[in-house]
Amino acid sequence: MADEEIKTEEETSEAEDLASELISNSETLEKETSNEIPEETTSETEETSEQGGKKDKFFKKYKIRDIVFLAIMTACTLVLSAFMPLLVNVPCYGIIQMGLGLQFSIFPVIGMMKVRKPGCLFFQSAVLAIFLVFMFPPMAFIAVCGLLAEVVTLLIFRGYESDWSCVVAGTIYMPLSLPFMHLYYNFMYTVDGTENAAVSMYISGNASGGVIAGITIAVIAICFVGSLIGMFIARELRKAGVLKD
Repeated sequence: MADEEIKTEEETSEAEDLASELISNSETLEKETSNEIPEETTSETEETSEQGGKKDKFFKKYKIRDIVFLAIMTACTLVLSAFMPLLVNVPCYGIIQMGLGLQFSIFPVIGMMKVRKPGCLFFQSAVLAIFLVFMFPPMAFIAVCGLLAEVVTLLIFRGYESDWSCVVAGTIYMPLSLPFMHLYYNFMYTVDGTENAAVSMYISGNASGGVIAGITIAVIAICFVGSLIGMFIARELRKAGVLKD
């Protein structure tokens, strides 16, 4: 009986030793896996969060107040451009762009500096095109000009975080309509002799190369000055607490 008791005690001790070894091994495995897995998951989550942050930083959602503010800036541009029908009778190449350069740079720049989201310039230009097409049909190209100006600006600055990105977009916005007008009246328009004086200047032969180059530089200069004015106004409004990003 004593021998049997000794044997059972030895067997139980061996079983306990095996159980303790299994428990210790499982604990070490859990520690190793817990040390390895979170590193991978944290790195993956960090990468995804960084990618998501970059996407969210570039593709920002519009709020109602953003659309309202851009609509107000567009309305200001339209109101101050109401004299445009008077310019179509002036026999000067690019007279429309020269007359509208300030309005089409000051207010879009203010809108861009307030909203600072991709698509804000195209939104303003599209709304302007809807109204201006009834005054002067070729001005529908202003929407395409806004889209091109925005694409160029976003490729260079990667957004509107910099004030100078808004200035660049406002500067090249209106001058882009000059080549579109020239292409339209020389390749898509049928000359019937009833064209207005300003329109006839876009037809080949009615304006020399020197005049075209000079007017183009003048329009760019006017739009650049207007963009600087818009940036100055936006900065002053921000300092006064009226304009907030």
